[in-house]
Amino acid sequence: MEWGYTIAGFLVGLLVGLTGVGGGSLMTPLLIFAFHVNPAIAVGTDLLFAAATKAGGIWSHSRKRQIDWHIVALMALGSLPTALLSLWLVKGLLDQNGHLDALITITLGVALILTAAAIVLRRQMHRCAARVKRRFPRWHRQRPYATVAGGVLLGLLVPITSVGAGALGAAMLMFLYPSLPTKRIVGTDIAHAVPLTLLAGLGHLHLGTVDPGLLLVLLLGSLPGIYLGSHLSSVFPERIMRPLLATLLLLIGMKFVLH
Repeated sequence: MEWGYTIAGFLVGLLVGLTGVGGGSLMTPLLIFAFHVNPAIAVGTDLLFAAATKAGGIWSHSRKRQIDWHIVALMALGSLPTALLSLWLVKGLLDQNGHLDALITITLGVALILTAAAIVLRRQMHRCAARVKRRFPRWHRQRPYATVAGGVLLGLLVPITSVGAGALGAAMLMFLYPSLPTKRIVGTDIAHAVPLTLLAGLGHLHLGTVDPGLLLVLLLGSLPGIYLGSHLSSVFPERIMRPLLATLLLLIGMKFVLH
């Protein structure tokens, strides 16, 4: 079974390298459906998995000056305190049979559907944001508050589902900051996602909803997968891979919601 987890980690890492979509959207449903891991354990383990796999991205993007630290601070101002509240909610439901699993299942389904929409509609969102910017020239004054509010939403979703810190965060940034280059959006999103997933993951570790052995075997497979996927991304066009991935996430999300 451990080899199965390692292979799963490799496949998820490969898809992350090919598409750039966060592993939480893929790994948590895979652990729950394919390996029948307890939902809370799947979420907690995947949060630390995501933090570990993305940590190197901060150094890489920072070195290339592709991180807007002011935006990171605004998002973290909303997400990190809210993540603590979400962890408090998880702790309160942990001892109530079935209640936490039901919350994770429904919320995870919604998060996956939103992630699928963000993947497919990201260009339309970018154009919409540009129109908003032209029609409301003073919009930039409200943008810091909207950025904090976006962080609050991620702080609610991520500790409960392990989903949202990647694709949803990037979609929010693309809408709020349409003039920001794509590479800078990606770097800024990663710089915010790592502390958020790390805080949420450590919270789950404290609650006992992390499997360290599972985390290790997943990382053993995922790190080579990410490396290979990033080098194969030019072979498999993004315009094909991202819609296929979005369709998969949509179907999985619907299954969770209608379960």
